[in-house]
Amino acid sequence: MRIELTLNGEATAVDVRADEMLIGVLNRLGLASVRETCGIGVCGACTVLVDGEPISGCLLLAPLAAGRDVTTVEGLGGDHPVQRAFADAHAFQCGWCTPGMVLTAKRLLEENPQPSEEEIRLGLAGNLCRCGCYVKIVDAVQHAAKEGAWTS
Repeated sequence: MRIELTLNGEATAVDVRADEMLIGVLNRLGLASVRETCGIGVCGACTVLVDGEPISGCLLLAPLAAGRDVTTVEGLGGDHPVQRAFADAHAFQCGWCTPGMVLTAKRLLEENPQPSEEEIRLGLAGNLCRCGCYVKIVDAVQHAAKEGAWTS
C-alpha cells in the first residue's frame, strides 16, 4: 500500500506493507538515525517524533503513520539547540542512543522548559545509554534548557 506522510518537513509518499514497522520504512528511506536495537520498544534507539510525540519506531506499524508528521533527528538539521547542547556537554560515547535521546529531550523541553534534574531523568527514562553517559546527558538537557532550546 502507498501512504503519504510528512517526513522531516517534506511531503513523502512511500510503499509499505500492512505488517511493516515504521523503523523499517525509515531505514529503507536512508534515515540511519532510527536504529533497531531491542525490537520491543524499551531502549529508545528507534525513537522518532510522530505529531511531536516520542514514539518507538519499532512498535508503530508504518500504515499508521499515514497522514502524520514524522520527525527523525535528521529533520533537526544538525544545528538544533538540543543537538548543540549534547555536543557541548560531550553527552555521548558511541552515539548509538543519541538520536533518540535528542528527540526525547526536545519534546521534554517543549513540555517543560525548565525541568529539574529528576524531571529530566524521568523524561528520558525510556531511552537507554549502554555507555552510561547519563550524567553528561542530564547536563546537556540542563544546558539546552538554559539556552532556550525548546523554542526552536
